[in-house]
Amino acid sequence: MIKVGDRIPSATVATMGEKGPQQFSTDDLFKGKTVALFAVPGAFTPTCSAKHLPGFVENADALKTKGVDEIVCLSVNDAFVMNAWGKDQNVGSKIKMVADGNGDLTKKLGLELDGSKFGLGSRSQRYSMLVKDGVVQKLNVEEPGAFSVSNAETLLGQV
Repeated sequence: MIKVGDRIPSATVATMGEKGPQQFSTDDLFKGKTVALFAVPGAFTPTCSAKHLPGFVENADALKTKGVDEIVCLSVNDAFVMNAWGKDQNVGSKIKMVADGNGDLTKKLGLELDGSKFGLGSRSQRYSMLVKDGVVQKLNVEEPGAFSVSNAETLLGQV
């Protein structure tokens, strides 16, 4: 599993652009920036929609005031689902909704979650991290089923 001081591995992820899904490298996503990244097991799922994503939307301005250049929500979903969830949650330009469609980044980070007993297949664990120029500065990984350390308020206190 990735740890503080490690560099984010190179992987291809996607977001929704004007002409459909646009793929890009994690190298480009993190290069020269301070990024608050949080990952959820799935878009539209209860805790993710009721608490995790809304907390980052509510605290986006505070995070940016403390030097965060970009806030990224990552999930092992496709760009269409991430885009629809972002619209449903009114994230606007506050949060970049990023799809790790095949779970490649999640696997490279060592943060995959086996959700097959719930019909979800391979997903991401719930976590948050602060990344500066591609290097992990803070990492908050939840125990399965928990939501206590990866929230926006915790990460805000670590910036």
